[in-house]
Amino acid sequence: MAQEKILVVDDEPETGWLFSKILGEEGYKVLAARTGQEGITKIKEELPDLVFLDIRLPGMDGIEVLKEIRRFDNSLLVIMLTGYESVRTAVAAMKLGAYDYLSKPIDNEKIKILIKNALKTKRLAKEVGDLRKEIGKRFALERIIGNSPQMEKVFDLVKRVATHDVTVLLCGASGTGKELIAQAIHYASSRSNRPFIAIDCATLPETLVESELFGYERGAFTGAEARKLGKFELVQGGSLFLDEIGNLTPDTQVKLLRALQERKIERLGGKRPINVDVRLIAATNVDLEKAMEKGLFREDLYH
Repeated sequence: MAQEKILVVDDEPETGWLFSKILGEEGYKVLAARTGQEGITKIKEELPDLVFLDIRLPGMDGIEVLKEIRRFDNSLLVIMLTGYESVRTAVAAMKLGAYDYLSKPIDNEKIKILIKNALKTKRLAKEVGDLRKEIGKRFALERIIGNSPQMEKVFDLVKRVATHDVTVLLCGASGTGKELIAQAIHYASSRSNRPFIAIDCATLPETLVESELFGYERGAFTGAEARKLGKFELVQGGSLFLDEIGNLTPDTQVKLLRALQERKIERLGGKRPINVDVRLIAATNVDLEKAMEKGLFREDLYH
């Protein structure tokens, strides 16, 4: 594994020397910069794994440097260095995307623990990103078999609808690959780096559908011993696939309609609305227009 690089941006020479000694012994490659501008240049040239950034710097202060870093790199781990009197500023820096802050005088053991945790976080984030890319490849349109004119039409529709953040209804007989198409839409969309969760409304017991979708609070019903998040919250920012949506009860249809219209849900037993950002992809093997005529499916939800 390549030697991990840590950049220390601090105008005090003794701080740079201390970091070089402590971290050099731990096997890291330590880089140093005395000004914010020099730090930005080294970040672009050296691509460090982690940056320690002093808040008090000549010229550009640490907050300005952090803002500049975030303009070209939103994932770089930055730990702020601060005196006790500047802790409030360090907390403000964390709101701008700093990973953590470290107060001076510096505790050697605390530095080591903080670095190990930060680099572990970075490695895990990379693994998750790589996994999502692999999942995206797995469910890419190219992996769906079919070269008939009808399938070419389907592929073209998927490509077009994927770029628009709209609700999608997939119609077709059971076993025709509706979930595969739903996955292809998700992984071709701007939500591809967020979760994709599927629920089969036909196999879930009627009494569980609402709690699966919207979650519940502790004490909402007998046996609800702890709060449970529903799929709408778990898939936040991503896509929720409801297979066999025609099986939903009228009451659940009403709540689903509200979630789509208002972008809000309420857990069972809850007393406050929760904002949700979810793309809904639904599927059915029944004729929903006939179901509407029979009063089994809401016309406003269908439209």
